[in-house]
Order: sequence, then structure tokens, then C-alpha cells
Amino acid sequence: MPELPEVETVRRGLQPVMEGRVVARVKVNRPDLRWPFPDRMADRITGRTVMLLRRRSKYILADLDSGETLIIHLGMSGRMQIDHTTPGQFHHSPPVAQKHDHVVFHMEDGTRIAFNDARRFGAMDLVQTSAVEQHWLIDKLGPEPLGNQFDESYLIDALKKKSSPIKSALLDQRVIAGLGNIYVCEVLFRTGISPKRKASNLNASRIESLVPAIRDVLNEAIESGGSSLRDHRQTNGELGYFQHQFAVYDREGEACQNECGSKIFRIVQSGRSSFYCPKCQR
Repeated sequence: MPELPEVETVRRGLQPVMEGRVVARVKVNRPDLRWPFPDRMADRITGRTVMLLRRRSKYILADLDSGETLIIHLGMSGRMQIDHTTPGQFHHSPPVAQKHDHVVFHMEDGTRIAFNDARRFGAMDLVQTSAVEQHWLIDKLGPEPLGNQFDESYLIDALKKKSSPIKSALLDQRVIAGLGNIYVCEVLFRTGISPKRKASNLNASRIESLVPAIRDVLNEAIESGGSSLRDHRQTNGELGYFQHQFAVYDREGEACQNECGSKIFRIVQSGRSSFYCPKCQR
């Protein structure tokens, strides 16, 4: 499942070809993905200008001049593929078979943007822009980890009553929006905190150390185009490459990069793999 860096990478790739641009035509090739598309979705988007392209957690939000916002969720395998057809512009061939192009946006300047989703776990919805924060996908989300509302004081207060392991607490989207399994593993390694440590047992200084580590890991991943383990590609068809910088994730049995003499272990927590160094992380 794409995490915050992958979704932000896609948003940044779409921004130059969608923000401030008119959607000339929309083609919807099936009635649903994870759930049915909203009524008259193509008609409601056609002819509208994308005023702002933003991200909330793992969702891309396209604010339209009609006062509605298109919510895009990439799901497990969803990709937004850009194909420039204007003469003189570089042409990117779609990397996945055309039969999976379920929604295609034809922009006024000739750019074609396809939502391609082989597994069909993605989704789209249209909602009044003024009511986006009340949408059922978004209304219970915590603060953005790269935003001003997320700081040391907030995190100390949010974790003090959490009896769950710190790994599970950080994955709770009600605590922090957008964090996923990969990046939480990397954050905990950088801060020397065991994923098994009970969240409420961490002292203030250790919780405070999580905040800059979370921001650093996410920003580094965004600059690397995200992590491509299976399905993620950038909008130009290229793979992200932050996976080459993993310190612990998916490195079970390999030597710890801190040269502590230990190897990376893997345990399962709430159905997800946690990778960590038992010597460096306490």
C-alpha cells in the first residue's frame, strides 16, 4: 500500500499538468473500483479547472472551480500515468497494459492522465470542498507529520495513554496521518526504540526524538521518489528508489548497519512485519 511519500511523489508529478488546468474530457471505463464511482463523475469534472492539488494523508485531493473536490486513493496498485501528446513534448509510454486504465483525464492542453489500477483497490469520490474534512475517509485522521500541528508536545500527549506497542501506535492513522509500515520501521531504528516498547512507557525525551526522525525519513523518501517494492511508480513511469536506503525494512538476517554485531530481526505485530535490531533498539 503506498504510504505518504509515494502519494506525495504522485501529487508533485501531477501538479504541473493538473493544477490551474482545465479538464477537457473524462472517460470512465468501468462503473467502480473498490466501490462505485460517484454519480455523473465524468460530467461533474469535465470542463472544470483544477484550482489546487493537495494531499491529505494517503489521499490526493483535487479542488475544482465548481466547489467540489475529487478524492483519489491509489489503493494497492493504483498509478497516475501522464502521457503528453502535445507536439514537442517528451512522450512517456504507459508502463502497464491499457486495459487497466479505468479513468482517463484529457486535459485541455492535450495531456492524458490515466488512473491505472490492475487490482482495483483504488477509489475516487467527489465531495463539496467545504466538507472534505468531514468525509468518512478523512474525518478521523490525525495531523500531518510534515505539518505545523505535529510537534513534540502533541506526540507526547497522544502517546501517554497508549497501551499498545509504539509500532502500532505510530501506525494508528488517528494519531499521525499517512505513516505506514515501511517508514515506521525506519524511524524506530533511527531513534533506537524497539517496536515492542509500550508507547506509554516511553519517556518524553524518547518521544521527542521521534518527531524530527519522522520528518527526516519522510522527506528523504519523498526526494527519492518513494519506495518501489512492488507496484509504486512515479507519474513518469519511473520507480522510486528509497528502498535502496532502507536500514532495517525487508533486511531480515542481514548485519545491522550500525556494525553492532547483531543481525536484523523480523517479528509480526498486528499482522504486519516489523524489522529491527535487537541490540540497537531498546
